[in-house]
Amino acid sequence: MKTIGLISANYSSTEFGDLLENRSLASLPYGGRYRLIDFALSNMANSGITTVGVIAPYNSGSLVDHIGIGSPWSLGRKSGGLFIMPGSAYGLQSFGSRFLLRDLIKVRAFFERDDADYVIMSDSSDVCNIDFRPIIEQHDKSGCPVTMLYKKVPKGEDYYGYFLDIDEDGKVKHIQEEGFAWANYFADCFIVDREYMIDFINWYETLEYMDVIQIMKDNMDTMDIDTYEFKGYLGKIKNPVDFIKVNQVFCNSERPIFTKAQDEAPVFHYPSSDVRNSLISAGCRIEGRVENSIIFRSVNIGKKAVVKNSVIMMHGEIGDGVVLDHVIADKYVTITGGVKIYGTKDAPVVIGKEKKI
Repeated sequence: MKTIGLISANYSSTEFGDLLENRSLASLPYGGRYRLIDFALSNMANSGITTVGVIAPYNSGSLVDHIGIGSPWSLGRKSGGLFIMPGSAYGLQSFGSRFLLRDLIKVRAFFERDDADYVIMSDSSDVCNIDFRPIIEQHDKSGCPVTMLYKKVPKGEDYYGYFLDIDEDGKVKHIQEEGFAWANYFADCFIVDREYMIDFINWYETLEYMDVIQIMKDNMDTMDIDTYEFKGYLGKIKNPVDFIKVNQVFCNSERPIFTKAQDEAPVFHYPSSDVRNSLISAGCRIEGRVENSIIFRSVNIGKKAVVKNSVIMMHGEIGDGVVLDHVIADKYVTITGGVKIYGTKDAPVVIGKEKKI
């Protein structure tokens, strides 16, 4: 059962402010050393998928620089490998939409030129660790042209997107935009027969402005869709609040998450340092206190500085006596000695790249 992968990265959000000024959501740094797209690419690699396409947005510079030819994910190969394909000029801004039909029309040749049986379609900004092999096996046995992944989430939790109404046989009855009780939340990932995907594009080509899942939602009477429950961790990052929260949880699993290698010296902790419940990346020099925070590579935190509930990205300079609480500082940010910045759990302060305060 040959399967290829297609990762949609041509979508964004207006809620991140300066964090997405010069990068896509897929290339947003995460967990001290990763980018969000590392999870989608690693899920493909760990599942033995060796042909992967990435639909890139117009501001794809940082994304392309990070993934290169796909070597960290064993995709730098002569047969198959990584294909970076430009999406439409204007991607999706709605958080619940991931698979713009216009993008699939633009990359139609990716489906047509391969002889694979199935295609795994995935978004590029969820923090999760998925083994696709049992999903492919179930899809093959089901005989359905589409199998959608979902996760049960309690009503009241802050999830946006699509929810699945599933019958007793595991088939989708309805796709809706509101969940009830323990809701079946669509995990922005599905497997589809490759030839069916080509037919789908041809059938609905005039609706190119719509999201694929919205088209499915409106045509359920003509579609036979199976489901697969994902029981692992699913981190949704839709705004800076979630960005801090999901960074603090992280995603541990027996399957590795691969990323672009960045060699740095080990962390240097001065005798005055005090680090609690935090992740400190290589190349950092810590003199002050760090608590409940994620510190990326090559960050210097000065004497008597206090960094709490924050994310400090690469090459940050936090001066002596600085106090940061619920702050997200992008790359190359400098905060001079004595400055105090207080955000809140529901409204963290975002500091853009290369800013000096």
